Amino acid sequence: MQVKVQTLDAAEAGAIELNDAIFAVEPRADILHRVVTWQLEKRRGTARGTRERSDVARTGKKWGRQKGGGTARHGDRRAPIFIGGGKAHGARVRDFNPSLNKKVRTLGLRMALSSHAKAGSLIILDGNAGEKTKELQAQFAALGFGKKALIIDAEAGGFLAARNLQGINVLPAIGANVYDILKSDTLVLTRAAVEKLEARFNG
Repeated sequence: MQVKVQTLDAAEAGAIELNDAIFAVEPRADILHRVVTWQLEKRRGTARGTRERSDVARTGKKWGRQKGGGTARHGDRRAPIFIGGGKAHGARVRDFNPSLNKKVRTLGLRMALSSHAKAGSLIILDGNAGEKTKELQAQFAALGFGKKALIIDAEAGGFLAARNLQGINVLPAIGANVYDILKSDTLVLTRAAVEKLEARFNG
């Protein structure tokens, strides 16, 4: 498929031929849902478990006589009602590390890119970004970005001036992911990013 290329000054700079195997895949809600669920679950940290009655380091000796002490009959100091005792029904260690087939993850990324191309919310940029945030904000307004725009450049150092702009997210091509792509109203790719993405899929 052919898409026109624009400069940051909203002028046309020719056209680019996009690979149909990457940018013209029919999106499927079930695949995208599986990948987004996997991605959000993967980012969760390991839940720390609490120390229960068998885990605390306290004596197991019966600390008082059974009768005549005027208190309840306790066997040891590890009971949850005591300070320093074990936690009753505490949290267990949980490791959130789900697995998903690599082919499904790759297909999900292709579908996410294709969904923007199909909806007409894909912009291909040519040229380097300026160093002034105010200038970049005016250029983005002229290009007609939505409320949330994702800019994917070839390297991590591109578009540094856009980091302070509200609603603008910048990622390197290696960090392109389904969740951030679907969450954005407009997907912006540089020429170099397109080449990197196509090489990533072909490799």
